[in-house]
Amino acid sequence: MKNNVFVTTDVGGTFTDLVYLSEDPATGRQQLKTAKTDTTPPNFEQGVLKVMEKAGVSGEEIQVMAHGTTVVINALTERKGATTALITTQGFRDVLEIGRGNRPDFFNLNYQKPEPYIPRYLRFEVDERIDCHGQVERPLDSTHLPQILDTMRNEGVKAIAICLLSSYRNPEHEISLASAIETLSEPGEFELICSHQVSREWREYERTSTTALSAYVQPVAARYLSELDTGLKQKNFDGRLYIMQSNCGVDTLASAKQVPITMVESGPASGIWGAAELGKIIDEPNIIALDIGGTTAKCSLIHNGEVTVTSDYYIERSPRSAGYPIMVPVVDLVEIGNGGGSIAWLDEFNKLHVGPQSAGALPGPVAYGRGGSEPTTTDANLMLGRINPDYFCGGELTADMTAVERSMNRLGQQMGMTPADIARGIVRIANNNMVNALKLVSVNRGHDPRDFTMVAFGGGGAMHACALAAELGIKKVVIPATASVFSAWGMMMSDIRRDRLQTFLCSWDLNAIDAISHEMENLYRSLEQEFIDDELPRDKTEFQFYGRFRYVNQEHSIEIQLSYPLSQSHLEPVIARFNEAYEQEYSYRLDNDIELVGLHLVGKADVGKVKLARQAQTGRLLSEAIKGERMVDFAEDGRHQAVIYEGELLEPGMTFPGPAIIEQTGTTIVVHPQQEVQVDEYANIVINLTPGGEQQ
Repeated sequence: MKNNVFVTTDVGGTFTDLVYLSEDPATGRQQLKTAKTDTTPPNFEQGVLKVMEKAGVSGEEIQVMAHGTTVVINALTERKGATTALITTQGFRDVLEIGRGNRPDFFNLNYQKPEPYIPRYLRFEVDERIDCHGQVERPLDSTHLPQILDTMRNEGVKAIAICLLSSYRNPEHEISLASAIETLSEPGEFELICSHQVSREWREYERTSTTALSAYVQPVAARYLSELDTGLKQKNFDGRLYIMQSNCGVDTLASAKQVPITMVESGPASGIWGAAELGKIIDEPNIIALDIGGTTAKCSLIHNGEVTVTSDYYIERSPRSAGYPIMVPVVDLVEIGNGGGSIAWLDEFNKLHVGPQSAGALPGPVAYGRGGSEPTTTDANLMLGRINPDYFCGGELTADMTAVERSMNRLGQQMGMTPADIARGIVRIANNNMVNALKLVSVNRGHDPRDFTMVAFGGGGAMHACALAAELGIKKVVIPATASVFSAWGMMMSDIRRDRLQTFLCSWDLNAIDAISHEMENLYRSLEQEFIDDELPRDKTEFQFYGRFRYVNQEHSIEIQLSYPLSQSHLEPVIARFNEAYEQEYSYRLDNDIELVGLHLVGKADVGKVKLARQAQTGRLLSEAIKGERMVDFAEDGRHQAVIYEGELLEPGMTFPGPAIIEQTGTTIVVHPQQEVQVDEYANIVINLTPGGEQQ
């Protein structure tokens, strides 16, 4: 009998990860493999095929494969998408440049708005008008469409975004316009996407931006997914392929190709979802998830086992830029440019900074010996003795410590400091940047981080987690057994998930119950039919409604779970839950009435999530896992002689105190003095930060 083989791959900015899980149906025994290789831009699919070869995984043995990728976010941030045009309602050509007035750098008289991805000469108008209730005020006039398409051809346009006014309520004109374009163009001449396919929410600027960016990346993403599919088939893969989405779920290849912007944060989403699922397994419902990779650090808060998904998402937003809104369901996270490859540099005032620039996979940190000359966070950790230079990258490389010391010394001479001081400063600055990000997802949203457990993963998560947790007063840190490839592991715990959001503004009272119920019914039937058409298992499908509410006449909303079907008895409980959530977020509540702004339907289908197996004990002694000792600089905790453990030899039930270093193939775990380690039954490393392991 053939084993049930589940493979996940995650393409990051620096590395491409793979997790392989095989379960023998006869014995129930699990075999877990992990592998990591360099990411291969611009041909990212090659990295996936290479990591499969490295892991010794053949295509024909895989039954299910889930894949996460950075191809969409890379195309956006590197401006490597297709030449794109926009067609919109007459008078709204400049909505992308007008944007919003709530810019972050408000008092800067020299502020420059972000430049639109679609320049003005590629933005076109058609005469039509649908009002906010979905009623046609002026029919669509497509008389000038042939001339518009000729202009697009002359400008080399490959993708067209259609975003007409009020089409979130009635997409009739968008559908007609798209049909006319298909009639007037050659098959495959343009990639075409309409706003109602991407978002059914109001806010004209945000919806137009989302549609424009989705069209911009569509040819790139479609080509990448097609090449990945072809490459896998050449490896004799004939199983089911799913693509990780930003909403913490996976979806079919065909669905991902249609609206690729939903993959914009697929890698971080899978890691955060994995943290939530791991929390359920180890009975830790309140988690701060921290993912530190080679390029960035991402963090998110999980409360009562629930991951927050929002459509209020921006790329390239910073204290000096408003960024670009993308109004699709994305896991609620904060991302900063601080990872293992983040470069340390001096500004014009000789002040030290770390990131957001990254050395990436090539040339990579100075220690790689591939031509990098600017010191990175990884180089600083090597300099401080936290990473073993002879077991660098799991023993695949020997760190070029001569080059590392030279790079640190160069900065030291400019600042009048020793190389060790520079390395210590780099780590402390990187930690400070990450602490600020962690506060944004916790303290700034009304949560006390001391009430949460930190789950840290990614290649660099375990190296910084204990210092960050101590700074925030967090009492426990969990390093998953598959920490270095945890985002890939998280995909194994994901369902197929599709979100449908619909703006629907009305009062929340008895008079509106029938209208709201009718709208909910329409949403439900539409999404249910999609799942049926895709032949997803009906007995493993579930749906959940949420409502977006606000106090009457306020601007923004809070999402509250709804029962379906809706009845009068649900009115007051929803009001109570809204008031509680509002006070949590803003520290006060009002006596005002509330109103419904929109509906959010989540559909999930279980396509075979894995079950985490408990690890067996062989009776190995802790002393057998000790590799030796070395002097380690713990920054603010000083220099100490630390015991070095081989992570792969640690077993459930083992305990030991810090200071210690646990060396694993893909990561290094730094345990500070006065901290205690316990290996749990799933081989996760649990670190108690309170003296004696007491939980306060």
